[in-house]
Amino acid sequence: MENILFNSWESLLRTVCITVLAYALLIFLLRISGKRTLSKMNAFDLIVTVALGSTLATVMLSKDVALIDGAAAFFLLIFLQFGLTWLSSRSKEVSKLIKATPSLLVYKGELLTEMMLKERIDEDEIFYVLRQNGLSSIVQADAVILEADGSLTVVQKLTSLKTSVMTNLLRPSVIDENK
Repeated sequence: MENILFNSWESLLRTVCITVLAYALLIFLLRISGKRTLSKMNAFDLIVTVALGSTLATVMLSKDVALIDGAAAFFLLIFLQFGLTWLSSRSKEVSKLIKATPSLLVYKGELLTEMMLKERIDEDEIFYVLRQNGLSSIVQADAVILEADGSLTVVQKLTSLKTSVMTNLLRPSVIDENK
């Protein structure tokens, strides 16, 4: 219990120097890796973001991890994420493996309870997003979609589920598209 508040000036100086250097290195690597590295797209991106934060914390505070080890970990995480997103943008199979599929939760003003239960979304969340979009009734929404990133999208006017932006939605087979 003797080093609770202060260990040594040397330890404090090491923490300050390593933190500044590791932070600068991480920013540099993120800038050269492109916008996609930390985008809000899917669960895989979240995992990489958390892993980068955990690695940064370990490098900053653990005396057993040298800066070069942390740099190697940063580089590997960013390289693997870059490689996987590069593959997923060129292969539908890889994309399906790492990305969630959007789900249709409301169609032509009716709640699709089967999909809502599957996605663990309740009515209150649907009503909240409808209010956020200035709608006072569910019948004003032709569709509410749970996107791959977990956000909800409201479509007020929908001509068909067969349009290009609607073709990849998970939806119950009982939907009458002639409605």
